[in-house]
Amino acid sequence: MDLTQRPRRLRTDGIRPLVRETELAASDLIAPVFVDATTDSRQPIESMPGHERVPVSEAVARVEEIRETGVEAIILFGIPESKDERGSRAWADDGVVQEATRRITSETDAYVITDVCLCEYTDHGHCGVLEDGASEDPTVTVENDETLDLLERIAVSHAEAGADMVAPSGMIDGMVGAIRGALDTEGFEHVPIMSYAAKYESAFYGPFRDAADGAPEFGNRRHYQMDPANAREARTEVMLDVEQGADVLMIKPALPYLDVIADIRREFDHPVAAYNVSGEYAMLHAGAEKGWLDLEATAYESLLSIKRAGADLILTYFAEDIADHL
Repeated sequence: MDLTQRPRRLRTDGIRPLVRETELAASDLIAPVFVDATTDSRQPIESMPGHERVPVSEAVARVEEIRETGVEAIILFGIPESKDERGSRAWADDGVVQEATRRITSETDAYVITDVCLCEYTDHGHCGVLEDGASEDPTVTVENDETLDLLERIAVSHAEAGADMVAPSGMIDGMVGAIRGALDTEGFEHVPIMSYAAKYESAFYGPFRDAADGAPEFGNRRHYQMDPANAREARTEVMLDVEQGADVLMIKPALPYLDVIADIRREFDHPVAAYNVSGEYAMLHAGAEKGWLDLEATAYESLLSIKRAGADLILTYFAEDIADHL
């Protein structure tokens, strides 16, 4: 008996779909939306072809465009009209994300997730309140506990505006517990938290920082984002967020960290999300523009690999294009 023939017998067109181990669906995908309080018209994002910053007045229309492809979940990132040292527009009742959330939840059935962080709102571009004199220190240190107080205010303001889920992304120690406590105290026990539980200090974030106007003005984020060399550390970070009440666990980026996604999937029962980040999106577009890659085929294969590694949810800039072809 020649057993080497068995795999080939299962690769014919008729049976191949029946024995496929991994499926990708529109319901697996979350689409990012950039809402910009500084403009009254859509602004293309040069480093992310096909994506735009939209004014609050266009937020509902943008979300409906996404939903037409079958994607029902979106995550909102805001560009405020002004910035300051503490990022106070991040929790303002009339802030850009708060206003967009109210409109989207009142006029559509989309599932609205909001990014809870400070980097887009601070004039220095870091994810929290800085220690005195930080601008002269290349290592830059965020005041962890003082930042937690602000993250609580942001999350509650998003929930009050109607957010279905909040997603703290700053990798600030204790952020999940602080936000869970604040939400519960204010009567938002039903609002889940998708924590960026293992977020690496990655070189793949460049286009996003351009899109969200959130690049640090000085220093780097090494002391509060993870070392790309570390995998075991991710389990510790995830475990801490689980203990604090995280409902969904995010790994960011996705493609360079498939091993981490697979490991977290094996170790934890929570839903696992992966962020197919802007650099992953941009490099495939660049390759396609050169004629070196088939954009749709490589995008689909990339997302399929993330799902195969163990992600239940994928936050991706390819959401609309891929969903349209599933």
